[in-house]
Amino acid sequence: MTLLTRAGLLDKYGFRLSMEQLAEVLAISPGHLANLLSQQQCPIRTYKEGARRFASYEAVAEYLEKMDNDARNP
Repeated sequence: MTLLTRAGLLDKYGFRLSMEQLAEVLAISPGHLANLLSQQQCPIRTYKEGARRFASYEAVAEYLEKMDNDARNP
């Protein structure tokens, strides 16, 4: 699943995801994601570039793979 997850994210979003795109992947609202970020509770590493914040597709893939593994091995 690792390569498929990464390839799918890279194909759809490119090397980095905006916060709007990250909210879409996580199936949460952008406002909820903003709250998680301000409370430092976002489960995915993000970084700032200028005034905008991004997440690398690799960080998103790692999180999704971890969630999948956790669901398969309770």
